[in-house]
Amino acid sequence: MDESAILAGIPLPVLLVAPDYAVTRTNPASLEMFGHDPVGQNAVSLLRQAPVLAALDGAMRDRQPGHARFLLSGLSGEVSYEMRAHPMDGGGAVVSFEDRSHREESELMRRDFIANISHELRTPLTGLIGFIETLRGPAKDDAAAQERFLAIMADEAQRMSRMVSDLLSLSRVEVDERVRPRAEVGVEAVLRSVLATLEGKLQEANVGVETEGLTLAAPIRGDSDQLIQLFINLIENAIKYGGPEKTIHVSLSLIERDPTLRQPAVRVDIRDEGPGIDPIHIPRLTERFYRIDDDRSRAKGGTGLGLAIVKHIVNRHRGRLKITSDQGVGSVFSVIFPQG
Repeated sequence: MDESAILAGIPLPVLLVAPDYAVTRTNPASLEMFGHDPVGQNAVSLLRQAPVLAALDGAMRDRQPGHARFLLSGLSGEVSYEMRAHPMDGGGAVVSFEDRSHREESELMRRDFIANISHELRTPLTGLIGFIETLRGPAKDDAAAQERFLAIMADEAQRMSRMVSDLLSLSRVEVDERVRPRAEVGVEAVLRSVLATLEGKLQEANVGVETEGLTLAAPIRGDSDQLIQLFINLIENAIKYGGPEKTIHVSLSLIERDPTLRQPAVRVDIRDEGPGIDPIHIPRLTERFYRIDDDRSRAKGGTGLGLAIVKHIVNRHRGRLKITSDQGVGSVFSVIFPQG
């Protein structure tokens, strides 16, 4: 069988290394990986990294399979590969590379997530335990202290409950993210429903609402429940951070052709009149648990997960989220969905 055809059929980057360490054959995947054809190049000068060369020496000299982590620098940063070297009959070795970057990134995200959620829950739990001990001890017969501590405990318990609820929502959204919704949903109807639901909160916060375009027919393929959750999160954020006696502007428009989505689109802009956001924070706003001001966010009942949920819902609907802000003027959260 043609050796070149066999190598071309292997999806992983593969090098054949002769007993003198010269690279004798490659496959298309290895050309893409290295950015050039390494045939004729010495494998030692190509691979360089000590653990990788040790694994290669083990296959070449000791006739023992070996493996090592290989880091390759490129325009998009470092890519991590699992390099495997296996001896060939007659001398030399076959060397393959498996991209492990996504797996390592997932593991890092998992560790960060566990660390973050542990930190987020530890603070209110520590407070609750402290208050319980105080109520059982020094404040046992102090009615005023009991009332004050119980109010704080209720707030902390509600914050933990919101966090657990948001975590469950985030988990459900992530599970569904790859499955595009099939039902037709009118974005204008979703927005009217959300504004009616939040009417009490708007009045309580003394915040007004101005709407534009909500009479338009704006159908998209969507999940109605998730879209309601998305707009509730965005408008609640505008209520919390826009400030009292201000106005939230909600506008709906139809775009004949969105340059990014490359098709007709439905756009919703939610603009507040708050202090605005420093541009340095905007790229990270949709990260889990990312907050511009921890104390202020917690005081307002934020869990740090709302915009992460928004991002995943937008992704599921094959749309895009755009955030712009002028400090001292306000912020605009724009959601653009493919139409129809």
